[in-house]
Amino acid sequence: MFAVEVRDHIMIAHSFRGELFGPAQAVHGATFVIDAAFLAETLDANGVVIDIGRAHEALKEVLQPLNYKNLDDVAEFEGVNTTTEFLTKHIHDHLAKAARDDRLGRPGAELSAIRVTISESHVARAWYEAKI
Repeated sequence: MFAVEVRDHIMIAHSFRGELFGPAQAVHGATFVIDAAFLAETLDANGVVIDIGRAHEALKEVLQPLNYKNLDDVAEFEGVNTTTEFLTKHIHDHLAKAARDDRLGRPGAELSAIRVTISESHVARAWYEAKI
């Protein structure tokens, strides 16, 4: 399996509902590092998985509406705990749409999967991987 991975980051604020979250029930900030890996079983005729520049642009496009936002105020997330795990799938789904729309420099049908990893600190991260 071949992979191309791009990285970006966002700064957000949010809070969680539920006793499980202890002090994180209060509004708090986070800086997330997001890695998006695009996987393919073969390289294309150009010898690449996808165009790295286009992949980076697609990731930036997905993250822009979240950056410097309080996710509690984002209408799309109303009633949702915007956990790291939840956000990995949210980002994945948008990147998968970009792949299906053939916006990554290679037909999306030729890709095997996308994995999105969010590091919330140097000791904790979550990821979501699925077929496109």
